[in-house]
Amino acid sequence: MINTDQRQRIIDLINREVVPAVGCTEPAAVSLCVAKATELLGCVPSEIKVRLSTNILKNAMGVGIPGTGMIGLPIAIALGALIGKSEYGLEVLKDVNDEAVARGKEYIDSHQIDIKLFENAPSNLHIDVEVCHDTDRVRATISRQHTNFVYLEKNRAVIFNEEPSAATQDPGNADAEADTGDDDVRLDLHTVWEFATESPLEELEFILEARRLNRAAAQLALAENYGHSLGRTMKESGAPLFGDTPVAHMISLTSAACDARMGGAPVPVMSNSGSGNQGICATMPVVAYAEDINASEEQLIRALILSHLTSIYIKQSLGRLSALCGCVVASTGAASGLVYLMGGGYAQVAAAVKNMVANLTGMICDGAKPSCAMKISSGVGTAMMSAMMAMQGHCVSSAEGIIDDDVDRTIRNLTSIGRDAMRATDLYVLDIMTCK
Repeated sequence: MINTDQRQRIIDLINREVVPAVGCTEPAAVSLCVAKATELLGCVPSEIKVRLSTNILKNAMGVGIPGTGMIGLPIAIALGALIGKSEYGLEVLKDVNDEAVARGKEYIDSHQIDIKLFENAPSNLHIDVEVCHDTDRVRATISRQHTNFVYLEKNRAVIFNEEPSAATQDPGNADAEADTGDDDVRLDLHTVWEFATESPLEELEFILEARRLNRAAAQLALAENYGHSLGRTMKESGAPLFGDTPVAHMISLTSAACDARMGGAPVPVMSNSGSGNQGICATMPVVAYAEDINASEEQLIRALILSHLTSIYIKQSLGRLSALCGCVVASTGAASGLVYLMGGGYAQVAAAVKNMVANLTGMICDGAKPSCAMKISSGVGTAMMSAMMAMQGHCVSSAEGIIDDDVDRTIRNLTSIGRDAMRATDLYVLDIMTCK
């Protein structure tokens, strides 16, 4: 049994990792860093220098910025300086309007923004911003987590300095990249299962906000055109090929929410481990299937907790950002939630996780962009397939590939590949993206 103190620490962990975000979290984090630096400067900067780690640069290049009709970092940086409020966190740009966008375009045209890759950054998630006006200069740094400020300086006077550990200073150190700041809450899959299925229901009801936000984003994209409109296409044209089935509903709703987010819809989604797409993928397949089978509210709540906490657990050893597509993580969480809704127990959840790892390991992340909806859809379909196999007693064995008899070791096999073995892939992908 999980004791009261441990249960509260897990609840606190979920509340830190499952939070609202407007737009893609990588450009939002850059906007946040610029906004904080600008606030310390006390005026609109005459110059902004931004240095970004590989994964931040990769994930911010091709994604829509909410409320702007534009993509990429320049407008996110300009708006961070012009109207961003650091107190909003990852909703830093929620006050954007047409006037602000027009001012942002003028700021971009004045060539006051300089964006470069931070070579050998101390973390895969690292943002270093310097803003200047006349003789005043401010530097702000976010590292390891999307809202984690580690350094603030004005006119060479240090305002705040969170000294990194020896591990986090070494970009080649596996522990540095897996740092989530939650060393006091180390999980395993059985603890995740126990927490989701045995905790008092009233302590878990907060997760329904994920359903509300992410379903609203999906409904918006089903009514309008965002991104590649995959969700809307599935709903309007998919029936002859996919049928009116739970799987089709899951793919339509999940990809629609991603369409809205990647297409720059000015609505918040509930993120997971710093990623809106992961939050969507951990939420909407479970919500769609629960609605189709008329699950009770308690079943939905526990399934959502199981899905989101499984995703958080996997990210603890993978790290915030990596070469591995986040939908692999989140759809593995969704598979766990689906098994619970199907009436499965812990053994079936473990089997579904192994089935997922056997299938999706190696799916690359080539940045946040509208086509992420297609990758998420692949994850959703695989989640249902893995859950069905598990419920029928079928599980990929340890004789096959990277699967281990121990499900937690299986997860670490997955995360070590994404975190360590695919480092060169990450750099190669960025090189392709920046040289087209």
